[in-house]
Formats: sequence, C-alpha cells, structure tokens
Amino acid sequence: MHKTTGEARALASGLAQKLADFTWAEVVLCPPATSIATVAEARGEKIGLGAQNFYWEQEGAYTGEISPLMLTDLGCTYVIIGHSERRGYFHETDEDVAKKVRAALDHNLCPIVCVGESLAQREGNQVEAVVGAQVKAALSQVSREEAGKVVIAYEPIWAIGTGRSSSAEDAQAVIGFIRRTAGQVLGEAEAALIRIQYGGSVKPENINQYMAQPDIDGALVGGASLSVEQFTQLLEAAIVEGK
Repeated sequence: MHKTTGEARALASGLAQKLADFTWAEVVLCPPATSIATVAEARGEKIGLGAQNFYWEQEGAYTGEISPLMLTDLGCTYVIIGHSERRGYFHETDEDVAKKVRAALDHNLCPIVCVGESLAQREGNQVEAVVGAQVKAALSQVSREEAGKVVIAYEPIWAIGTGRSSSAEDAQAVIGFIRRTAGQVLGEAEAALIRIQYGGSVKPENINQYMAQPDIDGALVGGASLSVEQFTQLLEAAIVEGK
C-alpha cells in the first residue's frame, strides 16, 4: 500500500526510461488497484503489469472487490495471490488461494502464488509441512498443461519488510522442496516449467546470491521496488551467467 497515482506514474515512467534497453529478464510492476491504469500508461514497452489481489468471481455483488475481468481490461497479465499479508490480515485460506489461481488462469492472468512460513513455524521445524500444504492447495486446480503459466514466490513471513532475509542456501533448500512438491502434484517435467521466486528483504546487495541458486528463477521485490534507482540497481546486480 504505497504510492499515490502521481507517485506511481513517476516511478513507472522513471523505470521505463531506465529499462528502455533492458532485455535479459522479465520485469513486472504490481501497483495498488488505484494506480493500475496509471502505471499501464506510463510503464513503457519493457515492463509488464500485474495486480496485488483480486476476487475469483467475474462480477457480482462483492462490494469493494476487483474481478479478473476488470484486471485484464486494464492490461494486467499477472496477479499476486495469497501474499502472507492477505492470508494474515484478511484471513485468506488455502481454499481461497486455489479458487483465485483457477480464476486467474481462466482469464489469462499468470498467478504469482505466495507461500511461506512464520518465524514460529520455522523454529518449530514446520517449514515443509506448512509450505508443502500451501503449494499442494495452490496447484490443486491446475492442469499439467498449465504448469508453465504459474509462478510461485517463496516468501518467509519473518523476512518480509524486516530487513532480515533468508540465506541463499536456506532459500534454495525450501525452493527445491517446493519444486519437488509441485512435481508430486503435476509431474517432474511440469514442475520444471514453473518459475519459482524468492521474496523477503531482497536488495541490490543480496539479489545475486539468490539468483545464483539452481532452483531460484527470480525475485518478488517489495521495498526495493519503490525507488527507481534502487530497483534498477537490483536488476543490474541480479544478472547471473547462464540465467
């Protein structure tokens, strides 16, 4: 919940200028709903557009919600689903996440599905139980043919906005587990097509460490994406040979 529409326009247009010749990775901005149309106009040709949330119904008496049809009408091709803040503050369940994943795919939106454990769950050796259940639920309504249209973001809750971040090795261990779990649901070949990101206090100083890991395909960036300079520095620092 950052940036007025004017601030969002300045950020998107600033990034569009910086990334005019950027080709090596896909970059997507997911602004608050109030700024989606503004960012759509200001983002340039190299930057994709996504939303931070939506409701799974196409239309109806759901006051305050936004439908997948509304998002695609604005030019969105991505939507974040099941962020820990949605799960925690707004009590979204694994079942809700599964419905949203299905609705996203039905409307040609690529779901960025967030999974992750709390500090208490990590210290209680529950990481695989918690994250595994989230992954299985999220993929429960996805066909094998749709595997390549799904992105999963591993965001340990204790690392979001805290300045603390999972080590690259720990992140790789969990993300490797996520890929194996996806393989159990959809098949190993299909799981290899799923892009899996790391998120949680990702900065220019540490992004390269994560991108060097074999199963980490990208990053879901929070605070570092709010500054044109910092986000550009992060993208430049993320280049890893062979990825």
